[in-house]
Amino acid sequence: MFNKKAISRNPWAWVATLYYAEGIPYALVMLVSVIMYKSLGISNAKIGFYTGILYLPWVIKPLWSPIIDMVKKKRLWIITMQFVVAFGLLGVALSIPSSDFFLYTLIFFFLVAFSSATHDIAADGFYMLGLDTHQQAYFTGIRSTFYRLAIITSQGLLVIIAGQLEKNGTIPQAWATVFLILTSLFFLFFLYHYFILPNPLADKPVVELDKLNPVKNFFSTFIYFFNKDKIGLIIAFLLIYRMGEAQLITLAVPFFKDPRVIGGLGLSDIQIGFIYGTVGVIALSIGGIIGGLLAARNGLKYWLWPMFVAINIPALVYIFLSFMQPSNLYIIASMVTIEQFCYGFGFTAYMLYMIYIVAGEYKTSHYAIATGFMALSMMVPRLFSGEIQELLGYKHFFIWVFLTLIPGIFIVKNLSIDPEFGKKKINLKNEMKES
Repeated sequence: MFNKKAISRNPWAWVATLYYAEGIPYALVMLVSVIMYKSLGISNAKIGFYTGILYLPWVIKPLWSPIIDMVKKKRLWIITMQFVVAFGLLGVALSIPSSDFFLYTLIFFFLVAFSSATHDIAADGFYMLGLDTHQQAYFTGIRSTFYRLAIITSQGLLVIIAGQLEKNGTIPQAWATVFLILTSLFFLFFLYHYFILPNPLADKPVVELDKLNPVKNFFSTFIYFFNKDKIGLIIAFLLIYRMGEAQLITLAVPFFKDPRVIGGLGLSDIQIGFIYGTVGVIALSIGGIIGGLLAARNGLKYWLWPMFVAINIPALVYIFLSFMQPSNLYIIASMVTIEQFCYGFGFTAYMLYMIYIVAGEYKTSHYAIATGFMALSMMVPRLFSGEIQELLGYKHFFIWVFLTLIPGIFIVKNLSIDPEFGKKKINLKNEMKES
């Protein structure tokens, strides 16, 4: 029925499912794991530190990205990683009911994270090999949309399902069931893409090693990147711009779930899944789209300061929520909508700046390095955010988060950007999935 050797295939048959499958593991490891661990009674300090470590594969993925080019086909990497992700999710499901669930689930989550980061590299490369330039442009919005739908599914629908299951059983049973569902889903992805992904002629490993010194080129890529003009300022921007949001992402769910008597909002998983995982993600996407349109109209330099302000507004939103502790769900949903919209709008500047600094001969490799720093900017603040929150309490923690914008003021002030960059030339939809 299916010819898995087909050189080409209708992109509608595989682009959407490929990027839907790409988004789910990332959302599970970085977002849903926080909700699950909070439900299972893990402290904020442990959640922040250990889920922060799970960012590591995305931080260091540039180190093994050349291997994906030089060893086997990207098609094989994709289906293999989907199988490994399915195995890792099964491990999480089976580990949850155990007495040492925290250790074992972290091990399997790390396996999922490593496989997902590798899958990202292969999928993005396969996308460019399996489609011509016209198709790549046409399906850019499709891949971004389905990546976002994967986030909504994971952080919204699955959390709501877990909340419903908790009503009829224990919390461990509920989450184990959710991850068994996910395991089945990824086995289906594996089987589907095994038969449906095309076999483009361009999808082949680098074989002319006598004409290409992979070791030399590997190190040259890094040397040229770190020799860029004002590289210190560039790295500082990549690491500091999102410092506040990196901490908020980690503690938002614990804040929503914790009882009101200790400063939280006392929301259920069902309420969190709807407000934060569905309404919030939609607002995030709208903010990103509007940011991209405005940047294309006036350029990055024109919108840099407004976007920097926007990405720090979420801290003010959480200061309001922590001091007022509203019980009205419409007020909470409205505040989350504002927070996520501002984050999506402000994040546009970050994505555009990464594109700006990687222009040149090593554009693809340098962008991979830049995304590594992007992941590092999320990982490091996350490691200590839980401990800081437990020390300060929610009210003062969110004030602390707001104050972390101060170093960014001096960094943004000293950036040198071409006023024409971004005007009607950059399509951000292709890049927004990296957030």
